[in-house]
Amino acid sequence: MWVLCLATLIFVSITHWVYRWRNPSCNGKLPPGSLGFPLLGESLQFFTPYTSSDINPFIKQRMNRYGPIFKTGFAGRPTVVSTDPKFNHLIFQQEGEMFKSWYPDTLNEILGKQNFSSLHGVVFKYVKNMVFKMFGPEGLKRMLSEVDQKACTTLQQWSCQDAVELMDATKRMIFGLTAKKLLSCDSKETLESLMANFVAFMEGLISLPLYIPGTPYYKCLQGRKRAMKKLKKMLQERREKPRKEESDFFDYVVDELSKEGTLLNEEMALDLMFTLLFASFETTSLALTYAIKALSDHPSVLKRLEEEHEGILKGREDPNSGLTWQEYKSMTFTLQVINETIRLANIVPGIFRKTLQDVKYGGMSFPHYISNASKI
Repeated sequence: MWVLCLATLIFVSITHWVYRWRNPSCNGKLPPGSLGFPLLGESLQFFTPYTSSDINPFIKQRMNRYGPIFKTGFAGRPTVVSTDPKFNHLIFQQEGEMFKSWYPDTLNEILGKQNFSSLHGVVFKYVKNMVFKMFGPEGLKRMLSEVDQKACTTLQQWSCQDAVELMDATKRMIFGLTAKKLLSCDSKETLESLMANFVAFMEGLISLPLYIPGTPYYKCLQGRKRAMKKLKKMLQERREKPRKEESDFFDYVVDELSKEGTLLNEEMALDLMFTLLFASFETTSLALTYAIKALSDHPSVLKRLEEEHEGILKGREDPNSGLTWQEYKSMTFTLQVINETIRLANIVPGIFRKTLQDVKYGGMSFPHYISNASKI
């Protein structure tokens, strides 16, 4: 008899738990949608691979069914997905007031608890200014000739090969250039070792958080661990033997760490270096690969692009001189191609925000415990 009572109690408890998960309390009307199974939510559907360059089928199907704003369950949390431009604009306008940057705990474990996207307020602005020193407009002006030279050299090497694995080749080109600017790393052995760790990292970046040997998530964290170990060793060597003049971003980081009252700490510095290397390893190479494929599929666009660049070459006094900033700024059609490429080849599935207070929009309520995944 007591076994039956216990089984009934467990069944009632589970049923109540499932009901509370699928019907959270709200002072108003929640957006339409389904939260899926408790804890798991709809994560499995979200992580399903797809080969189209169109919107993620997970998002597209729910947009067609529920509209531009809908609720779902992701990474163990109730989440609202917004594809509404006006609401997304409101989210960015109210940054720090009604919303704040937020990412699932599993993603913070992967990218680092002190990664750039998890910082707020004064610390975020401080680190942002550090990055802008290297990769802001003035920094890009200084890098332009190096990028031009690296691209020309790489294209010459490709022309001598029977075939090129484009995605891998662009990764190596961009990663080598960024590693040099960040770490003054020219050693082929060191670059190959770092790249191998980032390959393992990328294989599990978008995967179920199962920390079990053999799973993509486990390999991802192990890849990050090895990469961070190498970066930490480099940082220690720089701090022990600082250079007289700054020659790369790591020198700048070491200098900031040595200042009295600095907001930067070693963990933040290492997470920042890791994030910048990750960005060069995957996002830029993906965009370049997609751009080349898209141009091959649209010969009329490729023709206009060639005409613009041939016009710049004809206008030079010395045809062999390198690319100048003025020439780069004059590439109006090239800029349109770049912007369209970034729009279509964006590796980021969404930008996560957390509500700091109850929010109402379009007749819907967003309780403060719900996070918003804004997809633009």
